[in-house]
Amino acid sequence: MIQISKSEYMMFLKHPAWLWLKKHDKYKLPQPDANLQALFDMGNEFEKYAEQLFPEATRLGFSDYYQYLDLPKRTLYALEQGAKTIFQGRFEADNITCIIDVLDRVSDTEFDLYEIKASTEPKPEHEHDLAFQVIVLEGAGIKIRNVLVINVNNQYVRDGEINIKELSKTTDVTKKVRGKMEATGVGIQRAIKVVESSERPDISPRYADFGGFNEWMDIYKNLVGDVDTYSIYNLFSPGATRIGELEDLGINLIKDIPDDFKLSEKQQLQVEATKSDKQYIDKESIAEFLKNLTYPLYFLDYETFSGLIPQFDGIRPYQNVPFQYSLHILESAQARLAHKEYLHTDNTNPAKPLIEQLKKDIGDSGSIIVWYQSFEKGCNETLAGMFPEHENFLSALNGRIEDLIIPFAKNMFVDKDFFGRASIKYVMPALVPELSYKSLAIQEGGSASRIWMETVFENKNADDKDKIMSDLIEYCKMDTVAMVKILERLEKEINK
Repeated sequence: MIQISKSEYMMFLKHPAWLWLKKHDKYKLPQPDANLQALFDMGNEFEKYAEQLFPEATRLGFSDYYQYLDLPKRTLYALEQGAKTIFQGRFEADNITCIIDVLDRVSDTEFDLYEIKASTEPKPEHEHDLAFQVIVLEGAGIKIRNVLVINVNNQYVRDGEINIKELSKTTDVTKKVRGKMEATGVGIQRAIKVVESSERPDISPRYADFGGFNEWMDIYKNLVGDVDTYSIYNLFSPGATRIGELEDLGINLIKDIPDDFKLSEKQQLQVEATKSDKQYIDKESIAEFLKNLTYPLYFLDYETFSGLIPQFDGIRPYQNVPFQYSLHILESAQARLAHKEYLHTDNTNPAKPLIEQLKKDIGDSGSIIVWYQSFEKGCNETLAGMFPEHENFLSALNGRIEDLIIPFAKNMFVDKDFFGRASIKYVMPALVPELSYKSLAIQEGGSASRIWMETVFENKNADDKDKIMSDLIEYCKMDTVAMVKILERLEKEINK
């Protein structure tokens, strides 16, 4: 018998072909990478803390396929024996099944259903997930009174041992979930038909939904193989509807998009740059931006860690705390480029020693150049909150910050190879091709944070620690070198 789980149903909502591939050709779906797995692990960690809210619970779950098959029987047995609360029980109703996070008995015949989510608020997709669960449970004869979501309270500040009652918050979503039941019932029948079919559904991204567009786009490109660099699937933030409209017109390449086709401003500039194969440079606006810069110039980049469970006192869930910085310094236009850096390598709070070193490395005048100022300014505000004695210093840094992303975010400089984006990961390869993140062992910030936390906090990778620390230094340094070179390119352009 075909059976669909709640996770498979959520795949179906994101794209019907996703579910079909999971059931018929799962090896064509990508495995979670290390960063995604770290997010799963973070969610599992929060789940263990949240379960402390139910001290009388019985934990079920499974560790292998045979225990998974036996789980419905063990679940019903626990309920028959009068269990007050169960974790990770599995229920079946015809050809649908789900594993619940928490089922809490409120009377002999009624239960409350809880879903534990590592997000800071209930999301619309959680309502569909829970509607599926309620249909399974009530189909199995379990009467549900209320449906609730346990989320992370991101205003909680750690002070000593973790207080799970303060770290978490619970929201009643019963009415919203009940409102999704009818549509979910219809959706389940559609999902079953997809699985029963021997023919794979159309894999076009136009059918992506429920926040799954970007994830499916990556899967789609992997399935198709050789997607042209300048295909419509690399249009900036196209969305499923716009992709469908272009496909209906038979358009495959960005350069073939008609002039009268409705696009956002960023998309229009990307199309124009692709068609002309020329850069658009607003020299006057760039010159005005550059007038704001005052020597000495300090090119600053932080790398940060964050976690759902605050690692140290004074930290909130998901708060970015710097553990490293790279600082390139130009005293004058003719000066030799200098470099300073800090990387914390001990399993202690990195914030205070980082501040103290930065005080020694950065002067008290001149522009501080960053890429995406809200991040660096936010880091300084976090540091000031943790160590108020340094608030004046950190506040003064924020008053000197100039954001090098502005000429690109405000379309003063447009290149087809930015693909409508202003991220340094797109701008640098287009303007400074001699530099490349691809040559580095660590190539993006998410990996830098994860690897540092695993190595320093979790004591993993002990044999490779020295190399990892060296790789982190090279990655962070690349960000500030890139800013130096991009600024040189802007100056060159306005002086032509």
